[in-house]
Amino acid sequence: MKMSSQEFLNWDSKSLTLLGMSGAGKTTLSSKLPQEKWFHYSGDYRIGTKYLGEPILDNIKQQAMEVPFLKDLLLSDSIYICNNVTVENLAPVSSFLSKLGNPNLGGLSLAEFKRRQALHYHAEVAAMLDVGDFIHKAEGIYGYKNFINDAGGSVCELDNQVVLDHLAEKTLIIYIRTSPEQEQTIINRAKSSPKPLYYREAFLDEKLTEFMQENNYPDTNSIPPDEFVTWVFPELFRSRLPRYQSIADQYGYTLDASDVAQVSNEEEFIQLIAAAIDQQTT
Repeated sequence: MKMSSQEFLNWDSKSLTLLGMSGAGKTTLSSKLPQEKWFHYSGDYRIGTKYLGEPILDNIKQQAMEVPFLKDLLLSDSIYICNNVTVENLAPVSSFLSKLGNPNLGGLSLAEFKRRQALHYHAEVAAMLDVGDFIHKAEGIYGYKNFINDAGGSVCELDNQVVLDHLAEKTLIIYIRTSPEQEQTIINRAKSSPKPLYYREAFLDEKLTEFMQENNYPDTNSIPPDEFVTWVFPELFRSRLPRYQSIADQYGYTLDASDVAQVSNEEEFIQLIAAAIDQQTT
């Protein structure tokens, strides 16, 4: 969606999509907007509760069945298991994605890893295509005039034109661009605490081959899971930056993360976007 700054300011029911890497400030920014006026849609939360809810539970139950005490209780329906995905706690989604590598260290086989990656892909596509319906629900049912879609960091990896067209039709897309210093901070944080991630299959295949050759691993079951995630994250991060920028250039606008970090209230955020529209309108 493209518009003039005045059209944006006059837009009575604003609907925005925030793009950027985890750590760029999307969720922090959303939390600064008045909760009574803005409906906060988390793509990752929707993925975990709606589209991966059953696979996540199946994974947890499978792990529990390895413990004889829990197995007996589950089989006799003496206990039940549920996950507790929240906007602030997406650990069940991460635990389901898991990491590729040595099963003795908690890693997954390549086939199982790719199966889960594919499930996440379809879940993320579906969650983004739900945005239009949730904009309608947010106002029609709950009375929210404004809507913000805090999209997952991997939206730029989907290579799905239908998703981009839908988000561009229903929302104003805003890419929060990090500075080189912020990028290094995010990379260092990821290295110190490696977390499961979604990868495009072509990217995964290319980088996995490179990693295994560089480290002389004969097969994926020999890889320490954290080692691959730590090695590949800077490559993934840098590959995503031009993808975000391309989406913003074609469909929306770009804000610098350092400017976003200075925002303290709704009015400052609105004015920051309006200024960006003026600067980036061709």
